[in-house]
Amino acid sequence: MSNAKETREKTREKTREKTREKTREKTREKLLEIIKEQPSATTQEIAGSLGLSAKGVEWNLKKLKSEGLIERVGADKGGHWKVCRKR
Repeated sequence: MSNAKETREKTREKTREKTREKTREKTREKLLEIIKEQPSATTQEIAGSLGLSAKGVEWNLKKLKSEGLIERVGADKGGHWKVCRKR
């Protein structure tokens, strides 16, 4: 592969990664807003609001929990989400 071609490919990959990270960040911000407005929202309801799969919502919730931004209060069924702190 030529140097110019390698450089283009590296630039594309960096751009893709930056775009993915910005998308994840926006998704998490929207998710936090939904939780603030509807703490009892289900994974399915959140998925519908965000246009994500239930698994995608679960992945984001897990990430937010591990970062200490949200916590689950009560049981899986009948409980609710609590936003712990802002970013």
